[in-house]
Amino acid sequence: MSQGALRHRAFRLLFAGQSISSFGDRLVPVALAFAVLDLTGSVTDLGIVLAAQTVPLVLFVLIGGVWSDRLSRRRVMLASDYLRAAAQAGSAALLLAGTATIAELAALQAVYGFAEAFFGPAAVAVVPETVDPASLQQANALLGLSSNLAAVLGPAVAGVIVATTRPGWALAIDAVTFLGSAACLTSMPAQLAGGSVRTTMLRDLRTGWQAFRSRAWLWITVLNFTLYIGFCFAPLQVLGPQVARLSLGGPGAWATISVALGVGAVAGGFIGLRWRPRYPLRIAFSVFVITTPALIALIAAHAPLAVIAVVALFDGSAGTLFNTFWYTALQSDVPAGELSRVSSWDYLGSLALAPIGQAVSGPIALAIGLSTSLYGAAILALVLFIGALATPAVRNFSPAAIPDRQAGPTGVSDAR
Repeated sequence: MSQGALRHRAFRLLFAGQSISSFGDRLVPVALAFAVLDLTGSVTDLGIVLAAQTVPLVLFVLIGGVWSDRLSRRRVMLASDYLRAAAQAGSAALLLAGTATIAELAALQAVYGFAEAFFGPAAVAVVPETVDPASLQQANALLGLSSNLAAVLGPAVAGVIVATTRPGWALAIDAVTFLGSAACLTSMPAQLAGGSVRTTMLRDLRTGWQAFRSRAWLWITVLNFTLYIGFCFAPLQVLGPQVARLSLGGPGAWATISVALGVGAVAGGFIGLRWRPRYPLRIAFSVFVITTPALIALIAAHAPLAVIAVVALFDGSAGTLFNTFWYTALQSDVPAGELSRVSSWDYLGSLALAPIGQAVSGPIALAIGLSTSLYGAAILALVLFIGALATPAVRNFSPAAIPDRQAGPTGVSDAR
C-alpha cells in the first residue's frame, strides 16, 4: 500500500474528506424517509421530498461539469460542501424544532441537490489528479471502500437514532460531516485540478456531449441505468421503507437491508483493490442479472428479513465492483480537460428519470399495491440487465484496450 494511492498526500486528504462526508450521507436515507413518514405517513410526500433533491441535480449537473472543468475542482467541491452543510443544518433545525413542513424539507433538499450537481463531476475528475496512473484503480477502490464502510455504519447508526431519539439528529450530524470534508479539501494544494481554456457554455457542453457519445460502452451503460434508476431503483427507494414499516418489522428492518448492502459493498471494494478482469462490465452485469431483480422481488413478497439480507450482500458487492471498474475506465479513457463534462453526462443520464420515478411511485402503489409495483420493477431490472449483457460494446469492453494516461498527479506533493 505504501507504493499505492495513499502515498500521495493530496489523495490522502481527498480520501479522508470523502470518508467523513460519506458517513453523514448514509445516515440521511433512513432518517429522512422516516422523518417524512412520521410527519405525514404518506409515501407520496416521501417521493416529493426525494424528487426535490434530484430535480436540481438533473437540471444543473451539466453546468456543474462545465464549471468543474473551467475552475479549480477543489474550490468547486469546497463551495458544494459548505452549501450542503447549510441545507442539512436547516432541515435538522426544522425537524428538531417540530415545525417542519413537507414544502420546507423539499426546498432545503433542493438546495442540497443543486450543490451536489457541482460536487459530483468535480469529485470524479479530481481523482486522477491526485495519484499516478498505476494507482488509479486502487484509488477508486479505496474511495469505494470508505463509502461502503459508511453504508454499513451509517444506516445502523441512523436506525438507532430514529428508534431512540429523533430523525433530525441524523441530518445534523450530516451537516457537521460536510464541514469535516471541507477542512480536508482546504488542506489540499490550491492549484489542484481544473482551469481548462474557456469558450462559450454551449460549446463546452457540445464538446462534453461529443466525447460522451463517441464511446458506445459508456452511453449504452448510462442509458441502461437511466431506465433502471428511474423505474426500478426509485420505486424500491420510495416503497421499500413502507414495506419494511408495515410488514418486515419497522425502521430497523430497512436499516438491516441497507447494512447488508453495505457489507456486501465492502467485500466488493476489497476485491476491487486487486482484481482486474479482462471484461469487467460483463462480470458486473452478470451478477446484477441474478441479484438485483431477486432483491426487489423478495422485498415485494415480504420474504423473511434474513433471506433478503443475504441477497442484498451479493447485490452490494456487485454494485461496488461495478463502480470501481466504471470510474477507472472513465478516468483512464477520457482526457483530463473533458472529464468533468463527460462525467456530468453520466450523472445526467443516470438520474434523468429518477425524479419521475420517485414522484409517481407512491401514486402507482396506491393504485395497484406496494407488492405489485415492486414486482414490476424487478421484472424490468431483469430485462434491462440482460439487454446490457447482450450488447457487444458493453459485454466485450476491456480496460486493456484503453491506453494508459500519460499525465500523472498535477501539483501534488507526495510528502508524508
